[in-house]
Amino acid sequence: MTGRLLAITGGHRIDEAAFAAMVDAVCESIGWVWSHATQPQAQRWLRPEHAGVWDAILLHDLPGLELRRGAVPTPIDPSTEEIDGVRGLLAAGQGIVATHHALAGWPSWDAWADVLGGRFSYVPGVLHGRPMPASGYRMDTYQVDVVARDHPVCSGVGSFVVTDELYLCHVADDVVPLLRTDAELAPATMIDTFLEVREGVQVAVADHPEPSPLLGWAHRSSGSPLVYLLPGHGASTMEATPYRRLLANAVSWVASEPARRWASGK
Repeated sequence: MTGRLLAITGGHRIDEAAFAAMVDAVCESIGWVWSHATQPQAQRWLRPEHAGVWDAILLHDLPGLELRRGAVPTPIDPSTEEIDGVRGLLAAGQGIVATHHALAGWPSWDAWADVLGGRFSYVPGVLHGRPMPASGYRMDTYQVDVVARDHPVCSGVGSFVVTDELYLCHVADDVVPLLRTDAELAPATMIDTFLEVREGVQVAVADHPEPSPLLGWAHRSSGSPLVYLLPGHGASTMEATPYRRLLANAVSWVASEPARRWASGK
């Protein structure tokens, strides 16, 4: 049976042509078909009654945040219906792959950061009662190194170079590392995201907890397997053969029975 992928975008500007070409190529390589949905309407698919409609869901979106240049990024609280929908979908074991800015989704909802295994913060806030500074970013050319060569997501992928954004952000301790970088991640080398969006100025991050070198990880949440890949900002990464291979591997793996067993702790 042909696998089915739902790709969700919206909430953040992207190169739509490059994204579609990438997903076309990924699905062709694994014999799948895909459909596209855009936030906020796409959120209706993230409900338990749709579990099994899609073998995997690809999140390249940024829900729960009003993002506009020259204004303070404004978090939007999820509704009870949205929270219950996501919880039910995860409990059903839905496989999910999240990429790049999806890590910034639902900034006022702590449980969503727990699902993804991290959070990129456009605004200073609080995570589980602890102050969370705004995150930092930098566009750079850097090497992506595989740290879990035996993991199915990394099968057939070696080290490769991308020109993409790096993030200085929160990463949970319980993720399974897949990819990392040796690029410099000190706060002084990163742009304060909040000030850049609000005022259009590129100022170094003043203070931030220890940076994580991870660029990709696996995570389990309520019985659902998830893979997060940090690169994915623009066309050059989306066109890169190693990145497409990673994405194809990730989509296939989160839809697999071994991944579901792993996520459920069996």
